Amino acid sequence: MSNISIKRAYSTAAKTLRIGLIPGDGIGKEVIPAGRQILEALNPSHNLKFEFVDLKAGFQHFKETGTALPDETVEILKTQTDGALFGAVSSPTTKVEGYSSPIVALRKKLGLYANVRPVKAAASTDRTVDMVIVRENTEDLYVKEERIFTNADGTKTAEAIKRITETASTRIGKIAMEIALQRQAQRDLGAASLHKSPILTVTHKSNVLSLSDGLFRETIRNFYNTHPEYSSISLQEQIVDSMVYRMFREPEIFDVVVAPNLYGDILSDGAAALVGSLGVVPSANVGENYVIGEPCHGSAPDIEGKGIANPIATIRSTALLLEFLGYAKPAAEIYAAVDANLVEGVVKTPDLGGKSSTQEVVADIIRRL
Repeated sequence: MSNISIKRAYSTAAKTLRIGLIPGDGIGKEVIPAGRQILEALNPSHNLKFEFVDLKAGFQHFKETGTALPDETVEILKTQTDGALFGAVSSPTTKVEGYSSPIVALRKKLGLYANVRPVKAAASTDRTVDMVIVRENTEDLYVKEERIFTNADGTKTAEAIKRITETASTRIGKIAMEIALQRQAQRDLGAASLHKSPILTVTHKSNVLSLSDGLFRETIRNFYNTHPEYSSISLQEQIVDSMVYRMFREPEIFDVVVAPNLYGDILSDGAAALVGSLGVVPSANVGENYVIGEPCHGSAPDIEGKGIANPIATIRSTALLLEFLGYAKPAAEIYAAVDANLVEGVVKTPDLGGKSSTQEVVADIIRRL
């Protein structure tokens, strides 16, 4: 996807990577084992070995213990692992006293400021979708600073803080530009793509939120204007509502999209409809020193325990994890195996119109490896 790595560690010497596994809730417990199976099935020529650490987090863990994200989980991730896979979390739609999302907390505690979500059609003909959505991961409305109060007339008002900082906007803009350049480098080497040159689309709503979204927009533009190493990138903008419209009508025009937290969340989930299902869209939560692969789907309680959850988003997230750790070659093999499965279209889970089980899809992809 990007070849941007937090650890440029790839070599011919044998290497053991220690990977944290955090299934979380719902189908997370069914798809995270798929990521482990794929890593264990990699070609021995890569000289990669893996050790796995099973870790706890999630709403179910909160209901059992009163803690959604144990301190032990965070400490082990920081000190004993090279990276991690996170499955899914069940987030209640109404306030539950003492509970907050463990993946949001992990992003903050580990400094995972970027959520990188490639969205690409795998069909062998008429490829119309090939974009990466880069979502700022630490602020915006997700700072979760809310209050509710009663007005003089007895009615209630709720308020939420939307926080945008120059620091966070600069670093998300920079990594988005780096990804745009790396995608162009792959195209220069012959990688198939819809795009002939790098494009970065900054998404915002500064026509209404002139201070907060205005700061996001201007910070990225100023960084671009003062760093000539990114001058080959075409910097464009889209107001978020126009972005949604054009993404569905003309997805082929977008290359790399960068957005504040809320817009990036909505855009990346919506973009999954362009490629068939949330079950095939991966993501990576990326910081300066750590990365967590995370499928974009939720905990899917309606299919939990049925053995039909699509493992492809997790498998692609596993490849993203390897890529950001500096292991592009085995990651590319995983991508190719997944694409071959999708192009053939025989072994597929119900969300893609098939009748196969989770494990049957995993086995088919391993066979292609």
